[in-house]
Amino acid sequence: MTNKIVLGQFTDTGSLLHRLDPRTKLLSLIVIMMSFLLLQNFTSYVAATAFVGMLLLTSKIPLRLFARGLKPLLLILIFTFLYHVLLTGDTVIWSWSQIKLNQEGVVNGTRIVWRIILLVLLASVLTATTKPLILAQGLEKLLKPLSKLGVPTEAFSLMVVIAIRFIPTITQELDRIILAQQARGYDVTSVTRLKRVFAYIPILVPLFATTIQRAEQLSFAIDARAYGTGKGRTSYNQLEFKRSDFVAGGFTIIFVFMMLIIRIYI
Repeated sequence: MTNKIVLGQFTDTGSLLHRLDPRTKLLSLIVIMMSFLLLQNFTSYVAATAFVGMLLLTSKIPLRLFARGLKPLLLILIFTFLYHVLLTGDTVIWSWSQIKLNQEGVVNGTRIVWRIILLVLLASVLTATTKPLILAQGLEKLLKPLSKLGVPTEAFSLMVVIAIRFIPTITQELDRIILAQQARGYDVTSVTRLKRVFAYIPILVPLFATTIQRAEQLSFAIDARAYGTGKGRTSYNQLEFKRSDFVAGGFTIIFVFMMLIIRIYI
């Protein structure tokens, strides 16, 4: 399962996206995600997909890794699609007993699932091309003005990055527990899919216990190094905007304007 998780794992390929300032990537990600709210017709979805695909190719990370990263979301995507197909809309295109498929539900379900996939791929590109500590530093710099209002921006940035980094760590722990259960003769994969939901309960209990234990160990390590809240702490790597950052920001602005034009005129 570990190799299926892309979100939270850094993969160094030396691409242009890897060399961008983390603040550029964070701001661009936020703006692009907000522009996805403008997606309405087929043309806009195709344009957004082409843009995300361009980012995936620019990262030089094999596309199969991003495809594997979507597999854990498969059940969520299927449930979301079926929910809209069966429970939204009035134009019935197929029915059997009490089950009815609605045309509006198919369209809405496809849009929502398509949008979720694009958002997950964007987030995966960010974490795969940015080291966790660099990402925390960039987030801290962006939130710096809030520190004047008493917001602990340093602690918040560290908390967000640790939470993202813990995703692959938790999956590794889950793999270890499943292997230990299989060694004791308890194989979850041997039961049916319906029973497998309840079969995971004995696995989730030790998973939560080890996750809490890891969190406590991490907090003790931070305290032992006198990190504190991180306020006033300097950094060895100084962030600096380069020409490539302005070019990337320009492409982001062009994409947003293109989404607006498609929304208004198409």
